[in-house]
Order: sequence, then C-alpha cells, then structure tokens
Amino acid sequence: MSRRSFSALVAAFAALGLQGSAAPKPPTGFVAAYELTSDDPLFGGLSAIDMSDDGGRLTLLSDQGSYTTGAVARNAAGHILVVTLAPFARLKALSNAPLSAGRNDSEGLAIGANGVSYISFEGVARLLRYKRLDGPAENLEGHPDFPGLQINSALEALAIDSDGALYTLPERSGAADRPFPIFRLRAGLWDKTLSLPRVGGFMPVSADFGPDGRMYILLRQFHGLRGFSSKLIRTTAREDALGPIEVMFESAIGLHDNLEGLSIWRDGTGLLRASMVADNNFLPFLSSGIVEYTLPD
Repeated sequence: MSRRSFSALVAAFAALGLQGSAAPKPPTGFVAAYELTSDDPLFGGLSAIDMSDDGGRLTLLSDQGSYTTGAVARNAAGHILVVTLAPFARLKALSNAPLSAGRNDSEGLAIGANGVSYISFEGVARLLRYKRLDGPAENLEGHPDFPGLQINSALEALAIDSDGALYTLPERSGAADRPFPIFRLRAGLWDKTLSLPRVGGFMPVSADFGPDGRMYILLRQFHGLRGFSSKLIRTTAREDALGPIEVMFESAIGLHDNLEGLSIWRDGTGLLRASMVADNNFLPFLSSGIVEYTLPD
C-alpha cells in the first residue's frame, strides 16, 4: 500500500475512529491474533511473512527494504505465545550497500525449497534473488510489462510453486473491469497466460502455494474511515487459466488491520493454516500483528 501522506492520514483517522467500537465476529476458522511489538527503529510496515513448516520459525519483510527472522513459541493448541525477533537488517543491493531510497519498496517474499529467497518490489517493479537474505542481491530479468505498471501499485504479491516457478501480481489492474495479470517465470521464461478476475474493490496483496500444491491469494479492501476487510481465496495454477476459485474466508470491515502478508502451512494436528501479517504503515495508530486461520482441505 502506498505511503503517500494522504493515505497515511486517512489510515490514522480510520484507526482512531475504530477504537471503542464493537469488534465484528471473526469468520469460521479464526484461531487467534498476536500483536507484534519492537523497539527496533526498522520495525514496521510489515508486508510479507514466511512461516516454517512446523510453525516455529518465521521471516518477516518490511516494505522499506528490511527483514528479520524469529522464533515462534506456541501452546498445545497451536496459539502463538511469544515471538522473539532478531534485529532487523537492511536488504542489500547488487553489492554490499543497502538498497537505495526509491528502490527499496519490498512487498512480496517467496522462499524456495533450497532456501533461496525472492523479493518483489512495488515502486520500481522488479524481482531480486537472494541466495542468503544477508547477502547481495541478483537481478532477475523482468517481464516487458513491468515498466508500465502503476507507480506504488506494482508487484505486491509473490509466490513460488514446488517446481520453482515464480508467480507475481500487481496490486492494481489498471481498470475496474480488468482482471489482475499474473506474471509467471518458469525456467527463465516469462508468460502472462494467467489472470485473476477482479471482484469489487478487493486488491491482491500476497500469495503463497500451500503444502497441498494449491495457490492461495490474500486480497484486501480499504474502506476509508471504516478500516480494512480481507479475503483469502484458493485456486490452482493451470497451464492456461486459473482453476475454480474458492473463498476461504472474508473478514468484516474493521475486524483485522491491514493484512498484507500470507504464509500457508500445515500445523501439528494436520490442519492447513494461514498465517497473515498486518502492515501498520509505520503509524502509531495501526498495529503490526499476526493473524491465523485454519482452512479446510
């Protein structure tokens, strides 16, 4: 989400206006919400999350070019008790220097089975590859359409499938009746044969492939003074089109804050679980936290 002053001001008023109002009822599958806090000066603006297969470790990405890792302690029911975060570190450019201002709007995170990390960027639309998150970046050749994507609404969501193919979506499609393009990178070649239908004001903000092999996409809608609503959908990434779309949940306006990151994993009871992280836009009026739902198979 853009951090332009007007949007930030509206978001701040939204948070203030929601204080004291009755909390709406969570959808089926809601597990719990855990608020993240830190005195780290780089903390905030959390745009992506990757949860380990056992739910005991996580990686968080900020939309200002920094990241952290952490340990997650859970109770017998799988609810988060404590998250212990390492100090945030700045992502590097192609050298050992950090990403420069104007090129550090990191939004999507996908970590392959080999531990290589891929990050998508919203401002200057591109993908970077990191063999190690604390090491220098490598450029991936972009799709020809990337330079024409809308400023501050470019490559928001990023996911990697079991074969190592990357899928990235912009936050905006360019028109209310235009589907969102899905850019897919396989074996070094891009295609744009897939697209996500646009329904109402929901915009894609994150994506992940679950252990079931299906593609999950988190969408968000901003309702001004009333706050945010979120929707999680599931589909399959076929050769020429997405499969049928299932709605996993849709939250009431104001139930959750600005959910922007998504990670799908299977918990100790065998249930699919969605872990999502909220972006506070670096504002004291909004919270950063992890929200979790269990999902049907």
